[in-house]
Amino acid sequence: MWEIARSWVDGWTVSRRTPKPVDAPWGLSIQVGLASQTVRHVLLDADAETARGLVAAVTEPATWIKGFLAPEVMEAWFPPEWEPVDPGFLMAVDLRPSPVRPPDGYTVTAETADGVVTVSVLAAGGEPAARGQIGLTGAACVFDQIVTEEAHRRLGLGTVVMGALTAAATEHGAATGILGATVQGRALYETLDWKVLAPLTGFVHKPAAGIRTA
Repeated sequence: MWEIARSWVDGWTVSRRTPKPVDAPWGLSIQVGLASQTVRHVLLDADAETARGLVAAVTEPATWIKGFLAPEVMEAWFPPEWEPVDPGFLMAVDLRPSPVRPPDGYTVTAETADGVVTVSVLAAGGEPAARGQIGLTGAACVFDQIVTEEAHRRLGLGTVVMGALTAAATEHGAATGILGATVQGRALYETLDWKVLAPLTGFVHKPAAGIRTA
């Protein structure tokens, strides 16, 4: 489990083009550098005392802390100036490519740069309909930012994106796919044989001046 969790962090940093994660007593830290997320700490098998120590030491707004425990377990570690982010799930699958068949009128493209494969689905007029990307890290890769535009939903484009990304991943030597799923995304991934390994719970330190985080 913890090997998969670490691989998820590694692949996430490749996908998001952030600096590599740094080992810390609680797990891993990432300098994300965004206004909505300055730093991300990921708890790997951290006990409650260690986690509480990290929380107490944080002063920078928009610092995120993520862990692989249920929300009701982690929420007791955070004082009121922290707020929960949308719940998620750590998921994984043994990658097995299958034919990708977009609906009539749609085309699929794939581009690779700096260890990131980006798949785009375009509608007949050339407008973006769906997309996704993977961060390649060797035998494992992380699926990330899978999105279908509202006007093109319920056509199976999410499945098309996942299929195209799976094909690209295996071509690059990856055997395991990993992702952090939203509640909504989990339903799609489970139809494609992805398995939930753990909850993915997060909290964010409230920014100053009422800036709202994503």
